[in-house]
Amino acid sequence: MGNIADTRAPIAVLKSVTKRYGPVTAVDKLSLDIRRGEVLALLGPNGAGKTTSVNLLLDLAWPASGSVELFGLSPREVAARRRIGAMLQGAQLGGHARVHEVIALQSGYYLNPLSLTETLHTAGLDGLEHRPVTKLSGGQKQRLLFALAICGNSELLFLDEPTVGLDVEARRGFWSSIRRLKEQGRSIVLTTHYIEEADALADRIVVINRGRVIAAGTPAEIKRTVAQRHIRCITKLKVAQIQTLPEVTSVNQEGERLDIVAARPESVLFEMLKLDPALHDLEVTGAKLEEAFLALTDEDHEEQAA
Repeated sequence: MGNIADTRAPIAVLKSVTKRYGPVTAVDKLSLDIRRGEVLALLGPNGAGKTTSVNLLLDLAWPASGSVELFGLSPREVAARRRIGAMLQGAQLGGHARVHEVIALQSGYYLNPLSLTETLHTAGLDGLEHRPVTKLSGGQKQRLLFALAICGNSELLFLDEPTVGLDVEARRGFWSSIRRLKEQGRSIVLTTHYIEEADALADRIVVINRGRVIAAGTPAEIKRTVAQRHIRCITKLKVAQIQTLPEVTSVNQEGERLDIVAARPESVLFEMLKLDPALHDLEVTGAKLEEAFLALTDEDHEEQAA
């Protein structure tokens, strides 16, 4: 396929889409675009509408209203579907076929698939091509699902919880593979419950709750929606003493250092330095993505309840 031009033009779009399952509205007038050459992370609580949004783009679900486009075409068009790959939760790897046979079968659906060697290497399955699927470990099966998503040399990849159940080393290996795919110009839609995964990989994050988009932006932009910041320092002041200062949300002891969360760190530091001029090893950082995510979804829940 070669490197794909990084033009940032939308290549997949949900336009004001509503999808219901009986009395339950899974997505509610939701609009979403996927841009060429980006990693887009979809975040949200269980049942937020992430999987339904992906299924609409994959033609696994159909909207009650609104429209869905892949490369300017209906997702039902073979020409559009040949340009995508997907790794979905719950996918079955059945029978007694061997790894290379399963990959060859999947590759046959595409016009210009990757070679078996490249697919195995990218997915971390080197040396396992002749192993029966039934003899693979849980992590190896997860990597095989990843191989089946990428073997078609697709422009757009949907990765639904690709690292669930993996240990830290295997997860980091997946991250490296995803970064290489992005460097080649592929667009990647990532749904994950690992907030640090989205922070590490995504160019853009969309937070979905109750079937609606409640926030969208770069990881840094999402973090800036939360006013709180972290102050880390070494001080002779006691935790209980700092907790009494205005603007302080929480204080945690981390060895000899304190981690203080505050809405206005400048005023907190001003008071602390008056009490302890010898305060040192000072570091002030912004909110973590997990904090921003929890704040956004909590605020949305409160607005819905009001």
